[in-house]
Amino acid sequence: MTAFGPLMIDLAGPEITTADRRRLLHPSVGGVIFFARHFENRAQISDLIAEIRALRRPQLLIAVDQEGGRVQRFKGDGFLPLPAMGRIGELFAEDRQAGLAAARSLGWLMATQLRVVGVDLSFAPVLDLDRGISGVIGDRAFDARPEVVIELASAWTDGMQAAGMAAVGKHYPGHGAVAADSHIAYPIDARPLATIEQTDLRPFRVMAERLIPGLMVSHVIYPAVDELPAGFSPVWLREILREQWGYQGAVFSDDLTMVAASAIGEIEARVEQCLVAGVDMALICNHPEWVDRVQESLDFEPSPEGAVRLSRMFGQGPVPAVERLTRSAQYAEAVRWIERLGIDESDYP
Repeated sequence: MTAFGPLMIDLAGPEITTADRRRLLHPSVGGVIFFARHFENRAQISDLIAEIRALRRPQLLIAVDQEGGRVQRFKGDGFLPLPAMGRIGELFAEDRQAGLAAARSLGWLMATQLRVVGVDLSFAPVLDLDRGISGVIGDRAFDARPEVVIELASAWTDGMQAAGMAAVGKHYPGHGAVAADSHIAYPIDARPLATIEQTDLRPFRVMAERLIPGLMVSHVIYPAVDELPAGFSPVWLREILREQWGYQGAVFSDDLTMVAASAIGEIEARVEQCLVAGVDMALICNHPEWVDRVQESLDFEPSPEGAVRLSRMFGQGPVPAVERLTRSAQYAEAVRWIERLGIDESDYP
């Protein structure tokens, strides 16, 4: 297998510019992530993805954050609004079987709607615990209880798998116990490892043992384990995740342009350190000039093992036509769950 590059980058806007094309053709790149600014309508995003697909072989991975609630980048023109995962957790507390059915159905719907336009993967589900501490997590998480998160995340990933999409759990080893937002601050979780293992780490370990295809790692620092943020830590990525747990899935960094990642240094150092630590694909978002710097200064040694893991993240199996999808019983079921759970309009303007 030809190893493709370990960087996932974005585009300046909803069309490929000359500069975008140059970056995408660089051997360092293996994937593209989309944000709301890239989406105008379903036809436009489908055409954009097809254009990216045609650029090179092996094809680039196409990804987006489409969790539901306040984190869903594609809105409107056939993309139904998804409730926050916390709403599914609330339903589970009332009716366990209904909560599991809703999680499975909505995981399938999320993945199917994306696969129709050509997206390979969504960075979901959230495996963090909603402890009422982290504003950046909050109702993005299913619940505060590890056992509930495990059950609902398993059902959600089953739905994704039925749609031919690989799941990526986040944010290993858990972001729910710190108030600071890693986008704008330096979150530190000072608890001992034994405490983390009994609580926040449990969903990640169980899902890793069930071989969830991918994990995204946080920029939180856990000083009782390592002084480095988790996404740059060989202790968290190689010793615990790979060696102790035997995890064989793909590991993605969180966005390396976040403030928390700056603890490592400039962007070149961040990319180099996270790859050395054991990340398979490093995300550089919203800063194309930083991508240029990395491509100009760093040499990337192909990783055959990483290429195998990342190759499992592509969409699999047939995708229904939109007309057939919207007439299907699965689609109708998902619509009923959306209506039952309701949508917070502030999350979906």
